[in-house]
Amino acid sequence: MRAVEAVVVLVLGSTAVVAGAAAQAPAPRPPAPAPAPAAAPARVAEAPPTEVALGVAIFPTAVFLGSFNAGQGQRYYLFGATASFADLVTYYRGVLKDRGELVFDAPAVHMFDTGRFREEAMAFPPSVTVKDYTWGGKGGYLNPIRGGQPARFPTIIQIVPATAGTP
Repeated sequence: MRAVEAVVVLVLGSTAVVAGAAAQAPAPRPPAPAPAPAAAPARVAEAPPTEVALGVAIFPTAVFLGSFNAGQGQRYYLFGATASFADLVTYYRGVLKDRGELVFDAPAVHMFDTGRFREEAMAFPPSVTVKDYTWGGKGGYLNPIRGGQPARFPTIIQIVPATAGTP
């Protein structure tokens, strides 16, 4: 007896695929790779604000991390510091000649008002806020500058300057 080869023809839409002992079915093609997303434009480094522009002293070794839209025409500015929370609070008490207020015990947050808050025109009161980022065994605030030193800041300073026209 002679063996008969079986050939199976499958019709898929308008494409015919022949499979069997005598013919190998072509391997299915993987879908074409999606085009790579366009690279995001590199963030242009923002120039650090001056003490004159902020209306308040900047801790001498503080590192400018960036500014953010606070709403209603205001911005707030973040600075990282390797000094301790207590040292920064002492510094700003002396510079601002104000005791400020400990607004949270844990994590410690101390706020100094630097101008009058006008609810109709401001999102945040003009102020200097110092926050301890080592509370609860945390390593500190991660440095947002890739490869920046130090890798983490124990303390962050947030400055919200008074807007134009604020007494």
